[in-house]
Amino acid sequence: MHLNPTLGKRPKKTEGLFPVGDMEQVPSAGRLVQITVTEGYDLKGFKGDTPVTFIRAEFNQVVLGDSAKITVSPEGSAKYNFTSSFEFNPEGGITSDDLAHKPVFLTVTEVLPKEKKQKEEKTLILGQAVVDLLPLLEGPGQNYMVGLQVPSLGEKDYPILFKNGTLKLGGEREPVPRPKKWPIANILAPGANNIPDAFIVGGPYEEEEGELNHPEDSEFRNQAECIKKRIIWDLESRCYLDPSAVVSFQKRIADCRLWPVEITRVPLVTIPKGKAGKTEKTDEEAQLSFHGVAYVNMVPLLYPGVKRIRGAFHVYPYLDSVVHEKTKCLLSLFRDIGHHLIHNNKIGGINSLLSKQAVSKNLKEDKPVKEKDIDGRPRPGDVQAPSIKSQSSDTPLEGEPPLSHNPEGQQYVEAGTYIVLEIQLDKALVPKRMPEELARRVKEMIPPRPPLTRRTGGAQKAVSDYHIQIKNISRAILDEYYRMFGKQVAKLESDMDSETLEEQKCQLSYELNCSGKYFAFKEQLKHAVVKIVRDKYLKTTSFESQEELQTFISELYVFLVDQMHVALNQTMPDDVQGTVATIYTSSEQLQLFAFEAEVNENFEMAAAYYKERLVREPQNLDHWLDYGAFCLLTEDNIKAQECFQKALSLNQSHIHSLLLCGVLAVLLENYEQAEIFFEDATCLEPTNVVAWTLLGLYYEIQNNDIRMEMAFHEASKQLQARMLQAQVTKQKSTGVEDTEERGKRESSLGPWGITNGSATAIKVEAPAGPGAALSILDKFLEESSKLQSDSQEPILTTQTWDPSISQKPSNTFIKEIPTKKEASKCQDSSALLHPGLHYGVSQTTTIFMETIHFLMKVKAVQYVHRVLAHELLCPQGGPSCEYYLVLAQTHILKKNFAKAEEYLQQAAQMDYLNPNVWGLKGHLYFLSGNHSEAKACYERTISFVVDASEMHFIFLRLGLIYLEEKEYEKAKKTYMQACKRSPSCLTWLGLGIACYRLEELTEAEDALSEANALNNYNAEVWAYLALVCLKVGRQLEAEQAYKYMIKLKLKDEALLAEIHTLQETVGFGNPSF
Repeated sequence: MHLNPTLGKRPKKTEGLFPVGDMEQVPSAGRLVQITVTEGYDLKGFKGDTPVTFIRAEFNQVVLGDSAKITVSPEGSAKYNFTSSFEFNPEGGITSDDLAHKPVFLTVTEVLPKEKKQKEEKTLILGQAVVDLLPLLEGPGQNYMVGLQVPSLGEKDYPILFKNGTLKLGGEREPVPRPKKWPIANILAPGANNIPDAFIVGGPYEEEEGELNHPEDSEFRNQAECIKKRIIWDLESRCYLDPSAVVSFQKRIADCRLWPVEITRVPLVTIPKGKAGKTEKTDEEAQLSFHGVAYVNMVPLLYPGVKRIRGAFHVYPYLDSVVHEKTKCLLSLFRDIGHHLIHNNKIGGINSLLSKQAVSKNLKEDKPVKEKDIDGRPRPGDVQAPSIKSQSSDTPLEGEPPLSHNPEGQQYVEAGTYIVLEIQLDKALVPKRMPEELARRVKEMIPPRPPLTRRTGGAQKAVSDYHIQIKNISRAILDEYYRMFGKQVAKLESDMDSETLEEQKCQLSYELNCSGKYFAFKEQLKHAVVKIVRDKYLKTTSFESQEELQTFISELYVFLVDQMHVALNQTMPDDVQGTVATIYTSSEQLQLFAFEAEVNENFEMAAAYYKERLVREPQNLDHWLDYGAFCLLTEDNIKAQECFQKALSLNQSHIHSLLLCGVLAVLLENYEQAEIFFEDATCLEPTNVVAWTLLGLYYEIQNNDIRMEMAFHEASKQLQARMLQAQVTKQKSTGVEDTEERGKRESSLGPWGITNGSATAIKVEAPAGPGAALSILDKFLEESSKLQSDSQEPILTTQTWDPSISQKPSNTFIKEIPTKKEASKCQDSSALLHPGLHYGVSQTTTIFMETIHFLMKVKAVQYVHRVLAHELLCPQGGPSCEYYLVLAQTHILKKNFAKAEEYLQQAAQMDYLNPNVWGLKGHLYFLSGNHSEAKACYERTISFVVDASEMHFIFLRLGLIYLEEKEYEKAKKTYMQACKRSPSCLTWLGLGIACYRLEELTEAEDALSEANALNNYNAEVWAYLALVCLKVGRQLEAEQAYKYMIKLKLKDEALLAEIHTLQETVGFGNPSF
């Protein structure tokens, strides 16, 4: 290895040295570094032109040795042939750092002639040479080459090679954007090697499709691409794909999934002329140096509309068996195909591969260079052109690989070597439907509702509005009059004289003016008068004269007074006096009442409440979605589909309507429509996690593994982005955040969910029905629970997925079942327990658990089982507390209380302080008839600081248990809490019953009256009202309440017997006596 010394000079005296250094292997772990000085030139002494000189070599403040004393020739040269050495050992002593920043000093010294009586020789330093040892680390002109093959003409492969990478020593990041370069050598014009208008722009790691794109990888990537040494190509190579090559390319990606990209180290050695024959003769016997391979997942190129993938990919040692297993590739581009390229000169403008003899010949001179980086790329052609950019790789290199074992390539793994590639197509292999086309298809399937008929104004409408305002104002004035003089009128009755009336009129007028109500009435009436002026009299411009204005005002006044009398005559006395106050129920209250009816299995009343909401606001799509969800609960899928399509017709961009239409289309096996709905939802809201997950589940049903992976990957990507954004927002709102905690959270962000792990796409075939899925899940959970009991630790599926291990995702636990089955029916749906349907999203979630929350909220329980299977096998999911809660809920739906209790026990072991666990356990025991256990669970639930997701029914059922056990004070307090939170007929009824049993009859009547006002079709309310009236002796009201109770068919025989007994005691209340 030749070293270029730096020569120190003294005035008027010059000297030169030809040192040669190399590094040889020694028997120990170190290597011997030799520095040889062959000759010096232009040497002149102080005492003459032919001085006697010697060389002293020093390194690391240690003298390595002195040369022999040589007399300089008259021409000023001296042949020293002096060799010194030291041992280099990376593990200790002189290390790589010493070689990198400490030079070897060669000092030229003149030996002066001895004088008389001189005992010792005198010397004088003539000069000093400084030898930089860094080239020893860089190797003998080593270079790295990257290559891969793509179909070009039919089945024929085209090799794409990247050579002559530039070694960067680190310390600064590569600038972006930076130009891409032609992969052609010997371009002489300055700047001509840059491709016009082509730049490397980079991008966030999280948006890449490679392997090192997680938040926890960012620090490693930053160090490797900035601080550490790396190799940069910045090349772009292009090739043309004809139609047959495009088909072949698609088929090979689908079959192999992973594409081998090879990397090797080659020395820059010029082959002497006249020795080509010898090179070809031994070419087959040579081996490659540091032969590695990166497995590039090309599947994203089969995603609809995807034309580009870019990412960092780990480099592994090239082993034939592993490469064939992962990529089905039998031949190596560099080892088996490279020599043909030399003869045929088909490198595509790239220099031919060096002969393997040259590689093997210079291996013994190599010195490993750690942590390198790569850049380069191919670009699109006319029809289909893959563009591959080799961008960065962290590379340690050394040695010579056998076919079965590659110790040199193993150093890639040890150093974490990776290569950044970009592959770009001019046209996507799989075209994507445009949003306009999807919107058109949805519009064809579900035409939008025609707009409501516009209500035209006109004179008649203006007069009608005026009448309404007159009636409203008259009622308000009468209310004010009654407030002021009601008691006086009641006392005098018909004895009122005209003077009293006139006095009252003056007082009323004064009060209206002082309070500002008179002005408010005028403002209220103004709009109606303006409409009469414009619509009836057609006066929209200013008047030409004051006389015309006065004439019009007089005419208008007469008309308004006449119409006022008409309106007042239409107002009946019953309309303004003796009006019974009615409680207006809001849409939210009606939804709560319907919810209560569902849980109590009164589906007829629940349907009535939902329909009442639709009658009130037929244009409110949320009402249609709620009614459709209720129809899903009752397994009326056809009506549910009609409701969801009705909602979609009101707003064809509503995401939830699209998703629910897609879910119903899958359940009814209208798969083509389902794809349109799901795909349109992802186009309208690309950040929606549930939309992408449901689209992936649809593709799973269709056995389209590649698109399933695409959808799940996009869903997890959006979930990560949302969680990171939430963290940033929280950090901004709460100030500076602890660095350690932030690091923990970032490292917990995995591709499928918000926990640490690597991505995997798991294919789960569709079970024949919920029973099939649950039985398989139960079997797996039983096994994992046994393992858990043995290890005393929760069993979680934390296995990671290497995309290079298997060609297609397979289901580990669930066997393949034909997908197009009848929509699964949920048995015993009448027992649906809604409090278990609404679980809050925890801080750690997955795309599948998010989808489960959505499906449970809309009561699409028939669709949940497939998602549960994915959650079970998801690396970031698995048997979690939330998972067991949902699974227990599905068993409660089937009245399989034993299994539900088992899973709730598992949930409690994982999160003992979760109020949802205890709330659902209470519901389980309540439904199974074990009210004592239910009471204990409910009391524990309400004792937590944090409420369960749904407290309404916890209070209702706990209060009912207190009533059964005659703990009326506790029942009263419990029902009062329920009335404060979410008042309904049932909460007021429970409070009324508790007060009646405590003999608090006034409070009982008030509570029962509230219950009756909210729902006057509840027979039990009428029954207790009858009891209260019997107790206080109001015969007429007792008989009316009893009559309505009989009409509504009270089912509680014990309560009916109690009423009959009390009627016999007091002697009235039953008109049939």
